[in-house]
Amino acid sequence: MAPSVQTLPTSVSDEIYANVKWEELGFGFYRTDNMYVAKCKHGESFQEGSIVPYADFQISPCSAVLNYGQGLYEGLKAYRTEDGRIMLFRPDQNALRLQSGAHRLCMPYPSVDQFVSAVKQVVLANKKWIPPPGRGTLYIRPILFGSGPILGSLPVPEYTFTVFACPVGRFHQDNAGLNLKIEDKFRRAFPSGTGGVKSITNYSPVWITLAEAKAQGFSDVLFLDAATGKNVEELFASNVFIVKGNVVSTPEISGTILPGVTRKSIIELTRDFGYKVEERIVPVEDLLDAEEVFCTGTAAIVTTIASVTFKETKTEFKTGDKTLAAKLFATLTDIQMGRVEDKKGWTMELTDATTPGLKF
Repeated sequence: MAPSVQTLPTSVSDEIYANVKWEELGFGFYRTDNMYVAKCKHGESFQEGSIVPYADFQISPCSAVLNYGQGLYEGLKAYRTEDGRIMLFRPDQNALRLQSGAHRLCMPYPSVDQFVSAVKQVVLANKKWIPPPGRGTLYIRPILFGSGPILGSLPVPEYTFTVFACPVGRFHQDNAGLNLKIEDKFRRAFPSGTGGVKSITNYSPVWITLAEAKAQGFSDVLFLDAATGKNVEELFASNVFIVKGNVVSTPEISGTILPGVTRKSIIELTRDFGYKVEERIVPVEDLLDAEEVFCTGTAAIVTTIASVTFKETKTEFKTGDKTLAAKLFATLTDIQMGRVEDKKGWTMELTDATTPGLKF
């Protein structure tokens, strides 16, 4: 039986848009019209795929992804500007991260150009689902996985690269800031493991900790390193930063922390603001002594952390419009939404002409 699909509530809206109550849009899966699919046989390279109607896959029960977790995903967004343009933000960085993960999981991968082309095609094929400015974004989910059957050992006979999209609102709805629990029992990633790539196996093993934290009234979980249990690493799905005076620190990329595209961008913007940025080991004590804490990610954007609770002790941090997080959020979203000139070359404007020969 096919899984149930959540459909969007409808209302009267402009004809360039899907019939959606955009003001009720949350962060969840909503079915849109089209997706992209490309396949690759063992020993071959990915060739150009095609746009097809969104539908379920037929997959072998013995597929590599179902039996061995051989799969990666990416997440990025398309934005509609006030003057009606459609923008992407640094899709080449997602392509490079996918390639790094594919190498780690022994999979062939699309070139950067193929990846970016697929993303463009999916966005334009679902253009009416891109929310109006200020009402949300179109979240894009590329997935690469072993779709061929395998039992015991390599090679995997077939791989699939697919991209779908759905409209989303804010991931964190609490504008007052997040209330985190520092998890001191479970670990998200281990040295020499897959914490540094966006493997599908990274997330469900720590759902239990997230579910428990939310049941206790927390917004999210902040994980510690597996080697010592003394240093902060990242949240369930976002990177963390601490601010003390003119110094901003974030855990270094050492194989257990995902190298976030937003993280990379925020480091550059923070330095532009005149702060010293340190990528280093961040002991729990340094975080608890910080003046301000925030997290970053494609979904989270830049979100203030109001407090963390560690071993029953709650520590609060600076929040509000005067924080560095608020300034970074405004600057980053202004660039993404085309409200200011992009002097860094991070954004990519999409038109039908950017994907010649597109058919859907």
